[in-house]
Amino acid sequence: MDFSRPRCSPWRELVLVASLLACGIFQTSGQLSIIPFIGLEGYRSFLELENIPEDAQEYSWHRGVSDSEGNMIVSYRPPSNSWQSGPMFSGRENVTKEGRLNIKNSMLNDTGNYTVRVDVSSGTHRATSWLEIREESNPRISTNTTSVIEYMDSVAVFCHTNATTIRWYVTGVQVSSNDLMTISPDGKTLIIHKVNRYDTILQCALENVLGYLQKSKQIFLTVSYGPNNVWLRTDPSNFNGILSAELGSKVEMKCTSTAFPEPKHRWIHNGSLLSVSEANITFPSLTWEQMGRYRCIVENPVAQLTMYGDIQIQRKPGYIPVGDRDFYISGSLVVFLIVMTVLGGVYLCGILVYLMISHFSRRTNRAI
Repeated sequence: MDFSRPRCSPWRELVLVASLLACGIFQTSGQLSIIPFIGLEGYRSFLELENIPEDAQEYSWHRGVSDSEGNMIVSYRPPSNSWQSGPMFSGRENVTKEGRLNIKNSMLNDTGNYTVRVDVSSGTHRATSWLEIREESNPRISTNTTSVIEYMDSVAVFCHTNATTIRWYVTGVQVSSNDLMTISPDGKTLIIHKVNRYDTILQCALENVLGYLQKSKQIFLTVSYGPNNVWLRTDPSNFNGILSAELGSKVEMKCTSTAFPEPKHRWIHNGSLLSVSEANITFPSLTWEQMGRYRCIVENPVAQLTMYGDIQIQRKPGYIPVGDRDFYISGSLVVFLIVMTVLGGVYLCGILVYLMISHFSRRTNRAI
């Protein structure tokens, strides 16, 4: 993995100072020197020069403390802009025009002393320094549980590392202590007080000596939740929980909810438990016995939550039954029959009144 030079962090500066002190290579002002470097396996490493003399004719890098030809890695000649590899060249090394030694895809066995020889017209300058390549060690992560119930359970996550600066990520977002979660003073423990359905991926990370983040493996939580609501979708459509349908027509009811794991379903019809355990009920040809009130009960036994929804199936307005048969009279015919019945009643009442008046008139004339 080849990265450009990262930004310098206070930690890296302290490491470099410590390396300088340990190696005892602080040089007198104006003397050629090499800045020691601590790198990581797989990353690019480099050794930079300080106090480079003017009019450099050749930069020659060697493995070890001597600048013998047998130890040469690679050299660069500025006047001719040419490079020459030596016996210790592995194909990963290169010298820049400023004399810096770059090593791509650093390996642990790259650790050791390195010597540079700078030839100028007036003589030769030499310097030796130390390069250390460390194995990249990502932090380990563990948790007290991976199965939780939403808003009921807490989870504790542990980051196993010797680093002092640790970052925590929940579902890819860096988090800090707040009302919902707490990070311990040493940064190595994250406690989520009430886990929700979106707190599913947990990870910790640290910043290495190069300033790059080293992340742990991800821990995936199984969060049980819901149902929070139950929706009854029907065909034909219902209005405010009332489904109007004709006898003999097809009726479908679908009970939907948001829950994990897959919830259980029960149906109640007019107070009686049905044998249906599916989320859907279909009546290919609606009968009188199938009308009435239905209740769909959705239960999540893991989350210990139960919700229900109600629907009322009734006959379609404008139709009335005749006898015990599945026969209906249209609404317009019903109106016509009612009008004719009323008119007929009025006609009969008129005849009765006329007959009564005629009867009493005859009796009066006889009496006179």
